[in-house]
Amino acid sequence: MGKISIILYITVALLLLFLISHSPQKNHRQHRRLKLRSTFSFSPTIAKHREHIPFDPLIADIERRRGDKQWEKQHLDGFVNDHDDAPGAESQPEWEDFMNAEDYLNDEDRFNVTNRLMLLFPRIDVNSIDGFVSVDELTEWNLRTSEKEVMHRTDRDMELHDKNHDGLVSFKEYEPPSWVKSSDNNSFGYDMGWWKEEHFNASDADGDGLLNRTEFNDFLHPADSNNPRLRQWLCKEEIRERDTDKDGKLNFKEFFHGLFDMVRNYEDESHNSSLHSDDDAMEAPAKKLFAQLDQDGDGYLSDEELLLIIEKLHPSERYYAKQQADYIISQADANKDGRLTLTEMIDSPYIFYSAIFSDEEDDEYHDEFR
Repeated sequence: MGKISIILYITVALLLLFLISHSPQKNHRQHRRLKLRSTFSFSPTIAKHREHIPFDPLIADIERRRGDKQWEKQHLDGFVNDHDDAPGAESQPEWEDFMNAEDYLNDEDRFNVTNRLMLLFPRIDVNSIDGFVSVDELTEWNLRTSEKEVMHRTDRDMELHDKNHDGLVSFKEYEPPSWVKSSDNNSFGYDMGWWKEEHFNASDADGDGLLNRTEFNDFLHPADSNNPRLRQWLCKEEIRERDTDKDGKLNFKEFFHGLFDMVRNYEDESHNSSLHSDDDAMEAPAKKLFAQLDQDGDGYLSDEELLLIIEKLHPSERYYAKQQADYIISQADANKDGRLTLTEMIDSPYIFYSAIFSDEEDDEYHDEFR
């Protein structure tokens, strides 16, 4: 009798689960609200990391102004000068510009995604003006937007460090970021070589002891510089960071555990560096690349020999611009011909504005962006 009861209970429970899972569900329509995303960060972002640059220059400008407000507030609060509190900080004005910008983005009468895409399309389709946006055209568009954003941040930092306002920055004028000062000298990559005088001097292309706007931008973003001295310095930094036995060069083991994986990530974007590959399987291609780089055949890699792969160790803005272009086209290219029409862009608006959209449960549903 007990077994029959158990079987009966199990049968009833399964029946209830079936009915619940197949019962009509309430259709919750989500409000896709435009929400500003800050591109400003006080964390170390040099060389190893790139922040996402908005596709739309209008959004980039709004976020830039918001970032300026945040930067100004942090500076007034003593962030740059490493003070915890600033006198009168509580009396600083609120960020009205940021609030107005968000209101602007969420006002259907003033901002409409479809209209924005129609306006931007001919500005992107510039190479052959054939009614299609190619990967190269989208890459160039992303790159121009990115370079403008990078230079804006450079100008902001230069204004901070150019103490005598002569349009030039000396090493004496320059103050490293606070996270460098508070480093315990064990942080990987940024605590010793970065922001030091050797880095500064390598950025000084004309050798006058001062950094002009272009040189200062190279100093902050060496991966995008064409300055051969700065590229050589990047190679020396890679040697310093990986040289565990401190002999001034890299043996195969030092190269294999770190640099080879970075090269492989660059060449194969689908590779997930968070997954540990089989070292035995990777050792053969790693030895092949090592031998190609070891031009003098001494069994070690010098900083000069690393020049052949430095752009893979420190990808440029163009690399990230193409990554973004490839992703956008892969998501919005409905007929898979490798390019975008205006219709395809309009049909997939959130691919271009995903950085500022957020899904929120809301009683009111706005469909002006559908």
